[in-house]
Amino acid sequence: MKNKFITIGYDKVNKVEVGDNLPLAFFGGPCAIESKDHAFFMADSIGEICEKLNVPWVYKSCYDKDCRSSPESFHGTGLESGLQILSDVRDEFRVPVVSDFSDAAWAKSTGEVCDMVQVPAYLCRQTSILRAAAETGRPVHLKKGQFMSPWNMKNSVRKLEAHGCKQIILTDRGTFLGYGALVNDMTSFPIMQKIGYPVCFDATHSVQLPTSMGNISGGQREFIPYLVRAAVGCGVNALFMEVHNNPKAALSDANTVLDLQYLENVLHQAKIVHETRLELLEKFGEDNVHPE
Repeated sequence: MKNKFITIGYDKVNKVEVGDNLPLAFFGGPCAIESKDHAFFMADSIGEICEKLNVPWVYKSCYDKDCRSSPESFHGTGLESGLQILSDVRDEFRVPVVSDFSDAAWAKSTGEVCDMVQVPAYLCRQTSILRAAAETGRPVHLKKGQFMSPWNMKNSVRKLEAHGCKQIILTDRGTFLGYGALVNDMTSFPIMQKIGYPVCFDATHSVQLPTSMGNISGGQREFIPYLVRAAVGCGVNALFMEVHNNPKAALSDANTVLDLQYLENVLHQAKIVHETRLELLEKFGEDNVHPE
């Protein structure tokens, strides 16, 4: 592995390390920033859970969801307002923050506030976006496109590396199964780890049913715990879940976000699976039963 762990956070926040033989990290928060009050409530609530479970975490919420299916859908509070809210969350709760960006022109300002920048799945091959992400100097959370094979993510990684980025996390968020569903191939995680960086599982987008409701996407959030346990058992280094205190009222991804009331249980189970896997590896050796 080129970089067995990455560090998220700088200057006055609780830094989060992600990688092999490290605690399972969590990236979570509302899909889109709805307001400063809501962001503070969610950061406080998630922070309490993560502190109780001793889970290192990064607050995730987006200022502009540029991939919404309908022109009437809520996109977020916008670049300037959203980044100010993320900055306030960072200062108030001493937690690293991350947002994605969908326009290369937004990268610099995003990197000036966020401890990590996120490249949306549907833009994971876009050279201008990858170059802009690398040039922020921040770690890059690179989501695998729903249309991409795990082994082809190496080409996107090479674009980041070509512009000086060596702090990368690769995330699977499901692969298109026909037109209206996603499926998770658990072999994606060891395959992407061979590219040389830590890997993450996006549990909430993986239960999405893309545009199955006409102009919005449906979802099957009841399967989140099952997929989380499976992915953690397969060796992911981090979990990504969008979380909301009232999913029915969520302004973005209402059909897939995890209800806050279930977060502690899901994370607790994930932590136990992760720690058990590390204990088994220490006792019995590596997973690989077909060494090259």
